[in-house]
Amino acid sequence: MSGHDHGHGHAPSHSASHAPMRVNLHIWRQSGPCDSGRMVAYPNVACSPDMSFLEMLDVLNERLQERGEEPIAFDSDCREGICGMCSLTVNGTPHGPRKGTTVCQLHMRSFNDGEEIFIEPWRAAAFPVQKDLVVDRGAFDRIIQAGGFVSVRTGGCPDGNAIPVPKEEADQAMDAAACIGCGACVAACPNAAAMLFVGAKISHLRHLPQGQAERKRRAQAMVDQMDQEGFGNCSNYLECEAVCPKEISVKVIAEMNRDYLSASLTREERKADAGGAG
Repeated sequence: MSGHDHGHGHAPSHSASHAPMRVNLHIWRQSGPCDSGRMVAYPNVACSPDMSFLEMLDVLNERLQERGEEPIAFDSDCREGICGMCSLTVNGTPHGPRKGTTVCQLHMRSFNDGEEIFIEPWRAAAFPVQKDLVVDRGAFDRIIQAGGFVSVRTGGCPDGNAIPVPKEEADQAMDAAACIGCGACVAACPNAAAMLFVGAKISHLRHLPQGQAERKRRAQAMVDQMDQEGFGNCSNYLECEAVCPKEISVKVIAEMNRDYLSASLTREERKADAGGAG
């Protein structure tokens, strides 16, 4: 993941910042990866109920800069719930209190006037904090690089109906492809497991004809890379599904496990055949 937004360039209009509500913020501040970090209080932050959560942070950053203080670093990009860059834990819940909503689409009307709001980065060993609320999610990139693609020649863009795909399979592929790779599933999991993310990336290709040729190798490679990155294992708490802003089902984890087991058995059979041939 790349592209850090330190709160610049997306500030609301001047009139919108004169808002009829105030909140008391407690925000994680950390100067760098080696700093121990701490929670810092920002009381009586004025905002509009119609502001997004990140716009509220923009306003706070403007005021910090006016006072000559360091602005709060946080990730954002599209601010439309699409890119997966925003990564804040709000009052202990990744992306905040609204189900199926990224924090960039969360509005201040979801909170009460005078409410205490605690804001932290994703908490996982595989997502080290870089600064304040920014974490390094490069582990996800490396998992995708291990196998989250179709490498066979597909030629030019085919006609939409050239390769028949049953509607049920197409629907399941599209549901899994909705994953934006934000990492909320990891932040919510007691084991810091990335299995919902990896399962979604495997599942959306396994349901399409183009993904069949490398189906087993893909599952093996991506799960092995996931383990190397230090993510935990799934123990069925289902917290990942509960906080996923795209509401991806844990069914994709079962599909991933099925393909991984099949790939493992195939590999063992090949080893046995090779040994017998000697």
